[in-house]
Amino acid sequence: MGDTGESSIIPLPDPEPDSEPDPDGHRQQPPGAPQPWEKTDRAQAAEEGATGPEPPAPPLCPHCGLAGDRHVTYYGFYVLLEPGLPVPAHRVPAWHRWYVDSNGTAWNSREDEPEPGAMCRIPHQVACPGLRLEEIGLWRWLDAVRADNERRARRKADESGTAEALPNVG
Repeated sequence: MGDTGESSIIPLPDPEPDSEPDPDGHRQQPPGAPQPWEKTDRAQAAEEGATGPEPPAPPLCPHCGLAGDRHVTYYGFYVLLEPGLPVPAHRVPAWHRWYVDSNGTAWNSREDEPEPGAMCRIPHQVACPGLRLEEIGLWRWLDAVRADNERRARRKADESGTAEALPNVG
């Protein structure tokens, strides 16, 4: 059994012009089937505040009823931006700086440092009178620091065995 140089793949015959297409020839997911990146997009939208109503619904905030400037994001969700309020980007906390491209698509710069003199938009969510400050999560980095400090304090209390330690539940 030597290598003859010939392919071991058997070529399929060309379909007849009047025949039905091969069902496996161009396999695609059915319409409406979840895409592999859909959960990631939903998580990003929730994290960035891109939770605005989709068209044809009016661009109204579900918490206070005020209208916002609705823009689609590059991952297909909608964000309500505060109307007519460009802000110097360096004055806006990270994760709340939104920019709108010439095609009308909005994108969040996340924690990227803004260019000097850059102007951005803020999401209506941070200015909404219907949300409490805790719901907005304006200082996510500080929330993360607080959570880390809480873990460290609990660990320290457990190690020292002081009365302030958490009760043994295990």
